[in-house]
Amino acid sequence: MALLRQTLQPLVNYAFHTQTAKIIFRKPGVRQLYAAATLGLDNFLSQRDRVKAQLANVAPKFKEKMTEYTADDSKNMVFTEDLKNMLHLAETNDDVTLVIKMMKRFNQQNKQLRFGNYVFGPVIMRLFYFLNKHEEAFQCFKSTELNGLFDQMMSYQILLDLLYENQRYNDILEAFEIIKSRQIEGVKFARNVVVLMFAACYKLNTQQSLEIALKLWSEINSIGHFPMRRAVTFCSGLAINQGKPEIGLEILSGAKNANYTTIRNLKVVALVDLGRIDDALAVLKSILQEDGARMGPIHTFNMDVIGKLKNAVKERNNADLSLEFDRLEKYFKDHGHISNTLLNDQLCTEIAPPQSVRNNANEFSRQQYRTPYDDSRRNPNYRRRTNGGPARPGLSEMH
Repeated sequence: MALLRQTLQPLVNYAFHTQTAKIIFRKPGVRQLYAAATLGLDNFLSQRDRVKAQLANVAPKFKEKMTEYTADDSKNMVFTEDLKNMLHLAETNDDVTLVIKMMKRFNQQNKQLRFGNYVFGPVIMRLFYFLNKHEEAFQCFKSTELNGLFDQMMSYQILLDLLYENQRYNDILEAFEIIKSRQIEGVKFARNVVVLMFAACYKLNTQQSLEIALKLWSEINSIGHFPMRRAVTFCSGLAINQGKPEIGLEILSGAKNANYTTIRNLKVVALVDLGRIDDALAVLKSILQEDGARMGPIHTFNMDVIGKLKNAVKERNNADLSLEFDRLEKYFKDHGHISNTLLNDQLCTEIAPPQSVRNNANEFSRQQYRTPYDDSRRNPNYRRRTNGGPARPGLSEMH
C-alpha cells in the first residue's frame, strides 16, 4: 500500500492543477488489473511534469502552431519532437483531438524522413489511460491510418488494461483477435495480454466467454506453452462459476505452484461442487504439515471458501465429518489461516511489477519485461536481459 500511495500521489497532486485530467486509478468498485507502475504511468507523469514546466511559457502558442500544421490544407510536417511534446502537454478534449491529428499526420508522412527510433505507441496509450480516453484509445488502435504505431507489447497491455478498467470486456475480446493476428516480434500469445484476455472472459462470466476462454486455452497448450498463474486462475474460476468444476479442476492440475493460495482455494471450491468433500478436507489438512516446518507467509483460505465447505459438510449430516471440519476450522481461526478477503477479490487483485524477471527460451518467456517507460526511448528490437528472482509477488512469479 505504501508503494501504491507513492505511485498515486503525483496523480493526486496533478489533479489540483487541471480539471480535465481524470484520475481513474481508484474508481469506486473498479480497479485496473496491472499496477500503475507496471504500465509505466508513474514515469510518464514525471516526464509530463518536466515537459510542462519547460514549455509553460510557450505551450499555448505551440498548440496553435500544431493546429495549423495539421489542417487539411497544410503541407507542414509533424516531427518527432512536436508529437512528443504534445503528448505531455495534452489536457483537454481539444488537445486529445489535436494529438490524434498529429499522430495521423506523423504516421502518414514519408517514413524515409524519420530517422529516430522513438517508439510512440506506449506513450500515446499512457496519455489515453491517464485522461481515461478509452474510446479514443480503442479507435486509434483499430485505425488503418495509424497502422504500425501501436505494434508493441506494452501498447497492447496498456490498451487492454484501460478497457478492463472501464469494463469494456467484449472490446478486449475484439482487440485480442487483432493482436493475435499481428504476431509482433513473432509472439502470438503475449503473456500479459493473455492474462487480460482471460480476465475479460472471467468478468463476462457467460457460457460464451467460457467457450472463448477454453478455445484459447487449447490453442496455447497445443503449441507447448502454459499460461501465467493469473491466467490459470481466471480460466479455472470461470469454468467453476459456469458450473463446470471438472474443467476448472483439470485446468488447475497443471499449475506450477499447487500450494499458491488462489490455486488451493479454487481447488477446494471445485471439489465441493463435485461432491468430493473428503478430498476438499484433505486440501485443508495439507497445510497442517507445513505449519511447523516452514518460515514465511501463512497459508490461508478465503472465508467464503471455508463457508462453502462448511455448508456442504452440514448437508452431509455426518457426525464424524462435521467433527473433523469443526476441528480444522477452529485451528485455522486460532492460527490465522482464514482470510477475510473473498476469493473473487483475490483472483482480481492488482498485479504489481517485479523487480527482475528470468528469461527462458520458450515463447512465453521470450517476451522480456522492459522498464515500463524505457520502451519508448529505445529501438523496439532492443531487449534487456536481467537475472534473479522476484522479491515480491508480481508478474515474474505468475508463469
